[in-house]
Order: sequence, then structure tokens, then C-alpha cells
Amino acid sequence: MPTPTTPRIELHRGGDRLKTRISWLDSKHSFSFGEHYDPDNTHHGLLLVNNEDVVLPGEGFDTHPHRDMEIVTWVLGGSLVHQDSLGHNGVIYPGLAQRMSAGTGILHSEKNDSWRLDAAQPEHDEPVHFVQMWVVPDEPGVDPGYQQLEIDAELARGELITVASGLPRYRDRTAIAINSSHAAMHAARMPAGSAGITLPDAPYLHVFVARGEVELEGAGTLAQGDAVRMTRTGGQRVRPRGDAEILVWEMHARLGDSSRG
Repeated sequence: MPTPTTPRIELHRGGDRLKTRISWLDSKHSFSFGEHYDPDNTHHGLLLVNNEDVVLPGEGFDTHPHRDMEIVTWVLGGSLVHQDSLGHNGVIYPGLAQRMSAGTGILHSEKNDSWRLDAAQPEHDEPVHFVQMWVVPDEPGVDPGYQQLEIDAELARGELITVASGLPRYRDRTAIAINSSHAAMHAARMPAGSAGITLPDAPYLHVFVARGEVELEGAGTLAQGDAVRMTRTGGQRVRPRGDAEILVWEMHARLGDSSRG
């Protein structure tokens, strides 16, 4: 299916997202996920999942499988323990870039129980708040893998920082690599009063307000949880209204493109 040639900006309000709420989890889904299926809302570009989750302390996702997916997790508050069948054990926290390549198959768990990895750490009562994003890889059947890197100092500059990328143009300045040569995820923590950032040009952009409130040129005011899906556009300014944090997926193909990978 060819990329549309007419620029398009679609605003999706956070309050309209699909929701999963159980005793320990408050999850909001930007796209169809699990039992929530809408045939008209399955992906944008190569992005299939953009879930905003809050998990209570001592709780989380038990060991479960994934395959043939690039999974990027971005923590906004609290801490999330990752454990997988490759032997990786670690705590993900704000300012840590992390991705898991599911490839031929991987098992992992994600829980808000960091004290169980370190007996010296007291049990806490803070929920963990994070965004998990899935993009399709160039090809199936690659070796599964894991990577993380702390980038808090870079984020403090208030600029658009490349967090995870497979795009050749960002090879020398991405924090972590993903197996998708048509996609990159950027983040910006913008302090109140700053000039903001300029969006990259791309056939597909997904802009998600992770924290605070911003003004997006051509779309108006966006609150926390709001997202904008952009096609054949870019170069717009995003300015914070107070402290704000955004996540931007830049994609140069879409699911089903014959030109992809």
C-alpha cells in the first residue's frame, strides 16, 4: 500500500484510548492491543504498540513470550525490573534507554519489585509509570537480544535525543540500536520556558506527550497522554507549556510496505 502523498495530522486524545484496568494495572493503549481490537486502529507506520502503564508495587507481568518484535521501554517514574531467558536482570528507571529484540523467541517478566533483586533495598510503595512501544523488525528470525544505556545527562539538555534507532543517519548518535532500518525513537525533556524542539521530516511520525503539556505547530495544545499521528510532514515546532516530555517515533516505512527491509 503506497504512502499517502497528502500531508496529514491526526490528533488522538489520551482520554479516548483503549483501557485495561485490573487490581494492579492501569494500562492505556494507543493502538489495538490484546482483547481490545479495532481494525481501523492497528498501527501507524511501523509502530504497533504504544502502551502507557502504571503498575502497583510488588506486582507486574509474569514471565511471558515474545517473538519477532523490537520492544522499547521508557520509564517515567519509579522503577521496573526486567528479567529474561537470556539471563539479563536489571532495573529500568527514568533516563535509561532500554530495548529487547524478541527475534526467534524470548521469555521475560516486568515487575515493580526492585527490592527483590537487592535484599539491602527496602520495600517501596511507589507505582512504576512507563511507556512500552513495539515496532516490527526488518526481518523475522534474528537472534534475540537486549541493550540498555543511561542517557539522563543528554536528556537534561532539553533537546530531541535519539534513544533507539536502526536508521543509518543516526548510527553514530543513537543510545541503543534496534533491528529496524526505517525507524527511530527520540525523546525530549523540555523545561518550562524553553524554545522547544523541531520535529524531523519523515513519511510517518508519532508524537506522544508522556508528561506535561505542549503546543504543537499545526495541532494546538496537547496534554499528557495525547498523541499525534503525522503523515508526509515534519519540521513543526513543539514548545512546552511548563515542564514537558515527549516521545517521537520517526518512521520511513509502514507495515506492509514492499520497500521495507
